[in-house]
Amino acid sequence: MSEGVLILAATPIGSSRDASESLRTLLADADIVAAEDTRKAVTLLRRLDVTARGRIVSYFEGNEAERTPELVAAAQAGQTVALVTDAGMPSVSDPGYRVVTAFLEAGLRVTALPGPSAVLTALAVSGLPVDRFCFEGFLPRKGGERRRRLDALATEERTMVFFEAPHRLEEFLADATGALGEGRRVAVCRELTKPHEEVFRGTLAEARGWAAAGVRGEVTVVVDGAKLEDLSPDEALGLVRARIADGMKLSAAVAEVAALTGARRKELYAAAVADKEGRG
Repeated sequence: MSEGVLILAATPIGSSRDASESLRTLLADADIVAAEDTRKAVTLLRRLDVTARGRIVSYFEGNEAERTPELVAAAQAGQTVALVTDAGMPSVSDPGYRVVTAFLEAGLRVTALPGPSAVLTALAVSGLPVDRFCFEGFLPRKGGERRRRLDALATEERTMVFFEAPHRLEEFLADATGALGEGRRVAVCRELTKPHEEVFRGTLAEARGWAAAGVRGEVTVVVDGAKLEDLSPDEALGLVRARIADGMKLSAAVAEVAALTGARRKELYAAAVADKEGRG
C-alpha cells in the first residue's frame, strides 16, 4: 500500500486565474479535498474547469475535532488528502494546525504546495521594513483584550502584520493609535491582488481617519516596529502605564521601560508617580 499524505494547498487570494498548475492537478487527483467552505471550493473548481476525482468534505473550526481522525484514517489507508481554505494558506489564521499535528503524531507525511499568502504580499507592498517581522493575526474582538495585546506590542521592534475584519478596522486603528502612538507608520492593505486592490500608507492617526468612512473587503494591516530610542516622554510614560495596568509595580515598570527606551529613570519615575496621583 502506498503511503498516504496530507498536502496543504494555498488557494488564490485574488483571481482564480492566479492558481498554479500544481493546484489544479492536486484538486483533480486528490482522494479527498478537505475544504473550509465546500461551496467556495466547488466554485473554485468550476472556475478552474477542474473535475475532482475524489470526495469534497468540509473542514472548518466547527468540525475539526471530529473530522481530523477521519482524514488521518484515510491517509493511513493510503489516500491523498488535500486541505484548502477559502483563500491563502491553510494554518495561517485558517484551519490546518490541528490536522497537521495529528498527521505528524501518527507518523504520516505532511507537505505543501507553494502558493499565495496575504502576509508576505502585504509586507512586500507596504513600504515598511521586511528584514524582521512578526505575524499577530486577528487580535481579540473585545476592546479591552485587544488594547491589552496592543499595549504589550508597544515595544515590539519588528514590523507587525495583523488581519482584521473590515467592520472592526476603525476600532482596531483607534486602539493601535492609543497603544503605539499617532505617528507610527502603517500600511492598510485591502483586497490584495484583486481588481479593487487598495493600499493606504501613512501614520496610524491618518489611517484611522481614512477608515472612518468605512472599508470593505479583506484587510491586512502592516505596522512599523517601535523605534524605542525615539519615543517621547509621553510615549514612554504610556508604556509604564500599560505595565502597571497589567499588575506590575510602578518601580519595576519604570525600570523596565527605562532599560528598553534609554529614558532617564528618575525623570520617568517622577512622571509616573505624578500620573498615578493624577488618576487617583
